[in-house]
Amino acid sequence: MPSLLTRRHVIAGIAGAAGLAGTAGVVAVAANRNTPKLVDPHSEAIHRAELARQRPGAATVRATLTPRPVTLDLGGVTVDTWGYAEDAPAPLIRAKAGDRLRVDVVNELPVDTSVHWHGIALRNDMDGVPGVTQDPIGAGGRFTYDFTAPHPGTYFYHPHSGVQLDRALYGVLIVDDPNDAGRYDQEWIVVLDDWVDGTGHTPDDVLAALGDGTAGMHGGHDTPGMDHGGMPMDDGNMESMTSPLLGGAGDVDYPHYLINGRVPAAPVTLTAQPRQRVRIRLVNAASDTAFRVALGEHQLTVTHSDGFPVVPDVTDALVVGMGERVDVEVVVADGVFPLVAVAEGKTGQALAVVRTGGGSPPSAEVRAAELDRRVILTNQLRAADNVRLPQREPDRTHDLVLGGGMMPYRWTINGKTFTDAEPLLVGEGERVRLRMINQSMMFHPMHVHGHTFALGDGGARKDTVIVTPHQTVTVDLDADNPGQWMTHCHNIYHAETGMMINLAYQL
Repeated sequence: MPSLLTRRHVIAGIAGAAGLAGTAGVVAVAANRNTPKLVDPHSEAIHRAELARQRPGAATVRATLTPRPVTLDLGGVTVDTWGYAEDAPAPLIRAKAGDRLRVDVVNELPVDTSVHWHGIALRNDMDGVPGVTQDPIGAGGRFTYDFTAPHPGTYFYHPHSGVQLDRALYGVLIVDDPNDAGRYDQEWIVVLDDWVDGTGHTPDDVLAALGDGTAGMHGGHDTPGMDHGGMPMDDGNMESMTSPLLGGAGDVDYPHYLINGRVPAAPVTLTAQPRQRVRIRLVNAASDTAFRVALGEHQLTVTHSDGFPVVPDVTDALVVGMGERVDVEVVVADGVFPLVAVAEGKTGQALAVVRTGGGSPPSAEVRAAELDRRVILTNQLRAADNVRLPQREPDRTHDLVLGGGMMPYRWTINGKTFTDAEPLLVGEGERVRLRMINQSMMFHPMHVHGHTFALGDGGARKDTVIVTPHQTVTVDLDADNPGQWMTHCHNIYHAETGMMINLAYQL
């Protein structure tokens, strides 16, 4: 049984470059007489909730993940990194709603790791957050994740340990809906990523440079950033990576942006027949980058956001924040077309080629005209009628004031970093309202573990939402999955340096 540590003990011995040791993988159960008693991840309430998710006759889907040092070919760019396989993304895991997943993790890394099942409303003790729901999986260790996947949708998996997400440790998990069978002629899974590992710097180097203030001056420092295979970083006071849609758009201008593990000079090719209906499952697995996505000479119909159906919305392009998943539908024309994912507010893009007929492939620098037409954020989507959260007044409201900045590199919720924050208390059965108030100059894709929430009145059902500078986003959720659940910015560098808090059920 994992030992739940106190917030002061967990930081001992875990190196955090910004001085907030390992906060994206550790966690906070305060040990004093005044602290409310919280639902333990191994309590009867968690067992009861899991039993309610199970269905008779459900299949068991088995998989093995072996995180380890690997060498990847990104398309003429060879990198040494950590991954689950010799390709990125890692192998697809696929199940049906209600199936049981048993995934063995064999850790061949030289450090601790974990696996978080992003977006799945699963049992709390399988959520993959070291120090909160389990002990870390030590070097040479093993752990079996065993849970029911209750809701259909597009999800993904990745570590919740340090900045390991910013390597090749991610893969897609699809939970199929039997009612969707036969609606599409083709399905493409498109994973977006920003890449630095093995290009002369590691994600831990990036975190260290951000933390000690040497990362951002665009000149003079031999840190990730100049013309030596590194990447520029934001200069702290004047946002140099900005977007008219997002405001401050990130801290790291990466040397490479990828679709399905390939750089634009050697893109993957997605094939279909002319006039076929294609479902594209977009997953943003990046650590610091939102992408503006468009398919040249086509419009996209958005059908799902974070796994849940929305009222179909036709657009030329859409922005997908870190941790978000968006499903779109398109009837493809005859020819060769660029599927472009521009790094929003940064320099560079990712590219895939869509081929349904003859023609020359687009150049790596192609600019699809649709990128500059109608562009939507997922915040604008409306939930489909069958997944709307029933109207109900909240039993409890929590404000999450998002703050922080580049110098010092420190990101907070309610003025505190994770190691000092008191948990947000909720009770099972309550309707809980979270008001996310962004007082910083950066956008934050805020993610809640173990739940989906509703945006505003009739807004999309989601688990990750973009909150732009000086904006307040209000979401409601039903507290129907007891346990302790991380709520954090999905910019991995913001989470690792403090922008995370525990949404905790109390007894």
